[in-house]
Amino acid sequence: MTSVWDLPDFDSHEGVHAFTDRASGLRAIIAVHSTHLGPAAGGARFWHYASGDQAVTDALRLSRGMSFKNAMAGLALGGGKGVILADQPGAVIAEDRLKAFGRAVESLGGKYVTAEDVGMSEARMKVIAGETRYVSGLPVESGAAGGDPGPYTAHGVYLGVKAAAKRGLGTDDMQGVHVAIQGVGSVGGGLAKLLAKDCARLTLADVDAERAKALAAELGAETVAAGAILGVEADIFSPNALGAILTEATIPTLVAKVVAGGANNQLATREDYDRLHGRGILYAPDYVINAGGIINVGLEYLGQGDEAEVMARIAKIPARLDEVWDESERTGRPAAEVADTIAQRLIGRG
Repeated sequence: MTSVWDLPDFDSHEGVHAFTDRASGLRAIIAVHSTHLGPAAGGARFWHYASGDQAVTDALRLSRGMSFKNAMAGLALGGGKGVILADQPGAVIAEDRLKAFGRAVESLGGKYVTAEDVGMSEARMKVIAGETRYVSGLPVESGAAGGDPGPYTAHGVYLGVKAAAKRGLGTDDMQGVHVAIQGVGSVGGGLAKLLAKDCARLTLADVDAERAKALAAELGAETVAAGAILGVEADIFSPNALGAILTEATIPTLVAKVVAGGANNQLATREDYDRLHGRGILYAPDYVINAGGIINVGLEYLGQGDEAEVMARIAKIPARLDEVWDESERTGRPAAEVADTIAQRLIGRG
């Protein structure tokens, strides 16, 4: 395996920790990008990777994104990420591995705070919480901050999509605006339901084609194959699945005037910042628009407010996007680059 320091996505990370547990079969990576603003917070995902390098790269990119996301959201938290390796695609994580991961988190003494991400759930967070204090996103009473971050992420993305429509399409009304949504899980599906209430025109795609068809039938939307969604002639392309989908190969195929969605690390490389910007496509930086979930579980962990405070902070996402877009227009720099510059300054690396 390539040295961590030599991987392109290593960004002066404070720590990259590899854990194994022979009894449970756990293999996990916890990447701590920055603790400048507070403990490194970020979810744990359970996923199958083709190689160890790919798993480490994902942890590096996601933890850096969490540093930026938490900083831009005004949270007293740094950025980290947990990646738990699945033995095969579609596997379900066993309870003994969850417990072993909890012990791994505890061993870092609070430098990393975990929460729910792909392949995890509130119930699985409860198992992890039996082994460590440093966990958030646990079931809470009505009106309290915390619990499943998905609906809060979806709400923030929804507000961001509307802000992007106003900026990029010149409309305050989503009625008839065509949005192509890639991924209809917790975030993408929640976004689709909110946009359907606004009478937006929706085209849905998911690797689980039946899930996309079922939601489309419920909402009166259309569907396309997962591999065809980027080329749909929509006003807005909204990626809400896994990352690195905007590349040298795919950016030229985009028809949409706006990209605004909840997926992490949508742009595969720094060069893709310029490629997207060069096409005149308005981009909503992912870690700005998708901050709703971490605002929810972050405030839960920090004990800094209830659900009303969570929603009030999520409501500020459009203003943060406008700040980025305004500077992008003034300087001619890509919105993704502008957002990175602001975030780096906030974490003391500017």
